[in-house]
Amino acid sequence: MKIWMTLALAGMFFSVQAKQTKFAKDYDLILRNGKIADGTGNPAYSGDIAVKNGKIVAIGKIGGSARKEMDVSGMVVAPGFIDVHTHAEGIDKSPRGENFVHMGVTTLVLGNCGGSKLRVGEFFKQLDKTKISPNVATLIGLGTVRGQAMGGSFMRPPTEKELDKMKSLVEDGMKDGAVGVSTGLIYVPGNFAKTEEIIELAKVASAYDGIYATHQRSESDGIFKSLDEVFRIAREAHIRAEVSHIKLSGKSNWGQTDKVIAAIEKARAEGLEITQDQYAYTASSTGISQIIPDAAKDGGKKKTIERFDDPAEKAKIVSEIKDTLHKRGSEDFSYAVIASYGHDKTLNGLNVVEAAKKVRGNDSLDDQIEMILDIERNGGASAVFHGMSEEDLQEFMKHPNTMTASDSGIRRLNSGVPHPRGYGNNARVLGQYVREKKVLRLEDAVRKMTSLPANTFQIKDRGQLREGNWADIVVFNPQTVTDSASYKDPHHYSTGFKYVFVNGIAVIENDIHTGARPGMALRHVASR
Repeated sequence: MKIWMTLALAGMFFSVQAKQTKFAKDYDLILRNGKIADGTGNPAYSGDIAVKNGKIVAIGKIGGSARKEMDVSGMVVAPGFIDVHTHAEGIDKSPRGENFVHMGVTTLVLGNCGGSKLRVGEFFKQLDKTKISPNVATLIGLGTVRGQAMGGSFMRPPTEKELDKMKSLVEDGMKDGAVGVSTGLIYVPGNFAKTEEIIELAKVASAYDGIYATHQRSESDGIFKSLDEVFRIAREAHIRAEVSHIKLSGKSNWGQTDKVIAAIEKARAEGLEITQDQYAYTASSTGISQIIPDAAKDGGKKKTIERFDDPAEKAKIVSEIKDTLHKRGSEDFSYAVIASYGHDKTLNGLNVVEAAKKVRGNDSLDDQIEMILDIERNGGASAVFHGMSEEDLQEFMKHPNTMTASDSGIRRLNSGVPHPRGYGNNARVLGQYVREKKVLRLEDAVRKMTSLPANTFQIKDRGQLREGNWADIVVFNPQTVTDSASYKDPHHYSTGFKYVFVNGIAVIENDIHTGARPGMALRHVASR
């Protein structure tokens, strides 16, 4: 009898111990007592989230335990942010992507404005090998494709053979997992592409259920004609379309947000799927070469410099630059600030007027234009262009189909004086436009960074906190989240992010990068 009781008690002990051991390993991670903003835009609620094998497996009041538990009382728990407009092709060289993950971005969409990696499959394989902190998806840049097929001669339509090659390159990219195609219609060579050419290439992406994302031809006085082109491409190619970094540039164009939104809403009412993204700043950033007329850039840099050296050609260029300046409602180029100029780094952070005064001893308009031409002669420079109104920015931001996107590349600390959006965009929305200015509800801001971009770009199983989705999760303090970067002093990471998880692994803890690189190359699969 004693032996039987001893065996029974021992059996009970080992059974309980086995259950406890098993139960303790039910989850890898539990975030407890957070305020859950799940990405849908619905009101936030208190609860726990459990993660196992990189995925969310339970949400609510969760019993038991996990290998790691974190009390996140007072914190907002949200899906990892998805930045649909980046120029982070350098992620393979800077795999931690720190400027992005420090502001809660867990997924980057590359390949915007017509520029991308040409061989998507090879690029994804390289990312798989390198290991990266954020997830990465990509578009195929039709400018890159055009350059590959047409060489340096762009100011013409492609031949039938060239167009076939372009279609083939787009199809290869879509088969390899691109989420769609992009254009940059103010940049060489996309600025020379006719609408019909874009439609034919967009049809290829449409066949694989891709999206068309465009830096349209005009964001100033020609914006409505430009939008009509976007709508035509979407209609005739039967493709979803994204208006990249929506804005109204130049003082003479301010105050027309209601008309722009009305045009987009009319297109949507006619059955088109049109959405838009936006960064939370009133300055843009691109190459200073955008001040130079398109025709002067045909044939590449060498041809451009030859035109500068021809007195008659140069006179035409200068005249057109002055005409464009006056049309935008500006008297000089003080709105253009040099961000990164390799030839003379002492000019970084100066506007063109200041640079002309320093280099040429005079800041007349002619000297400013000579300064711009000299910069182009010496390798070019990136610049920050101040040209939008805060009122317009807020009106676009309020629209339910406007996503939050940085338009930034990988940032290297203390290199140049770049636009601060690459360090602070998402944090700026949460700090300034949610907490301080109350332009958005917190839940709506989170939706614009998560489920809206995930659904629009068809990034599967991300963008929402729900069981079965990948555990891309951000935990931030809504009272302290802050963009610390400014135009004059941009090299500061955002703060206020307690944790940032990518595929269930912490890449940020207490505003510090952990060194983890759990990100994935996200290959789009057409749903037919």
